[in-house]
Amino acid sequence: MSSKKPKFYVVWSGRVPGVYTSWDECREQVEGFPGARYKAFASRDEAEYAAADDPEEHIPPHRSADPAARSEAAASQASTPVAPGVRPVRMPSPEVLAKVGFQTLCVDAACSGNPGAMEYRGVFLAEGREIFHFGPVHGTNNIGEFLAIVHALALLDKQGTKMPIYSDSATAISWVRRKQCRTQLARTPRTEKLYEMIARAEAWLKAHRVTNPILKWETDQWGEIPADFGRK
Repeated sequence: MSSKKPKFYVVWSGRVPGVYTSWDECREQVEGFPGARYKAFASRDEAEYAAADDPEEHIPPHRSADPAARSEAAASQASTPVAPGVRPVRMPSPEVLAKVGFQTLCVDAACSGNPGAMEYRGVFLAEGREIFHFGPVHGTNNIGEFLAIVHALALLDKQGTKMPIYSDSATAISWVRRKQCRTQLARTPRTEKLYEMIARAEAWLKAHRVTNPILKWETDQWGEIPADFGRK
């Protein structure tokens, strides 16, 4: 019999918001707490990114009623992250695919305004499929590009995969190599959670040896990167 897979529980509104590794810990924070907001995720990475995000991006407003009326199973049924793979992927030409290789992870960010509503995603080229997505939150495009690369690095590190990562942002690539997000975005209550994400990304870079190649996607030669949001 296979062992039960661990879950990670995000508490947005509860006695002590945060990420918890068991249902019992989560329940202590939300049971009997008015308007508790919480959700289970399959991995710590997903949970930590969700914890820094708006809960409305992950659960409908009517979810997370008092858990006295809900079970761990019910929480798990609501635990599917905002489904990656639903946004279209722009596949490059066969010639470009031959050059960059199929076993490649492409990342990109989009921002409506600067700053504005920012989101990012990662696309696995071999399957032409989006494998992660975050946002939108208030931020800048460069921050999104930076976080997308670190998200990809953390995901591939966890999987033990050394495939290359492509980004079309020279700025974000340089920030990752320096292990520092050198943004000028004002730190305000509105951007505080984003800054917390940046701090975690920088800490991850300082704690891990990066072995995945981080390469520049040559848009002028190859067209838009497959992770592009198509807003141009």
